Amino acid sequence: MGKLSTVEELKRAAIEIRKNLLELCSKEVIHIGGDLSVADIMTVLWQYQMNYDPKNPKEESRDRFILSKGHASAVTSFNQAAIGCFTTADVIREYATDGGRFSMHSCDLVNPFIEVSTGSLGHGFPVACGIASALKMKGNKTSRVYVVMGDGEQSEGSIWEASMNAVHQKLGNLVAVVDFNGLEADGTLDEVTALGDIADKYRSFGWNVREFNGNDIAEIKNQFDHLPEITSDVPTVFMCHTTKGKGVPFMENQVRWHAGRVSNEQYEETVKTLDKALEKEA
Repeated sequence: MGKLSTVEELKRAAIEIRKNLLELCSKEVIHIGGDLSVADIMTVLWQYQMNYDPKNPKEESRDRFILSKGHASAVTSFNQAAIGCFTTADVIREYATDGGRFSMHSCDLVNPFIEVSTGSLGHGFPVACGIASALKMKGNKTSRVYVVMGDGEQSEGSIWEASMNAVHQKLGNLVAVVDFNGLEADGTLDEVTALGDIADKYRSFGWNVREFNGNDIAEIKNQFDHLPEITSDVPTVFMCHTTKGKGVPFMENQVRWHAGRVSNEQYEETVKTLDKALEKEA
């Protein structure tokens, strides 16, 4: 429990996160496809990159995390459990229960490790920009604001208003992460919204754009290791090319698995696949 330091440790941790997700998915309906696609990024972010103390979640010098892609709450909770915010068993036991801290979307009213409740797509990113702006005005030079978005979420107009504002306000303490898996709930990104080259849109607005494989732990770690200084005047966006359902063969690139629940047979089959992956990383 706590922070990891090597690519090998992070690879194993990401597999464990996937195992936890599948266990939960055998009991409840979750947004499993998008949880799996962003699992590697979230593992590196929470278990390696972020300055965050579970024993003092409101420490002023902490990094802030906003899940604009609000339906990826399960993968967030399991990574928070991995660093000691609560336990993995807590997440599985309380998920979608009356009075539980964990559900389809993260809620700050019941979970003190959540900065702000999210769910409506396009809302978390502007909030993250506001937090980054406030930190800069207060003279905070120790905290970054990380915000994770979906690719389909980029069709929301509030995303582009916020992206322009972030450049205007010179929010170099802001790091946006786009989980670019190419699939939305109703089909491919091109079929539903046809946004074109999203990375080029951010470039045209003046962002520092990093485009890479979002399921490659070594590459993700490398990108975090080479972020500009917090005092930079230019916000950074990671355009992470991922595979929806990554790590579970029958789910990969399948719209049907945007959300769902696996059968006992599917769960057992998947655990064997993930255990084999763990053995390779041992």
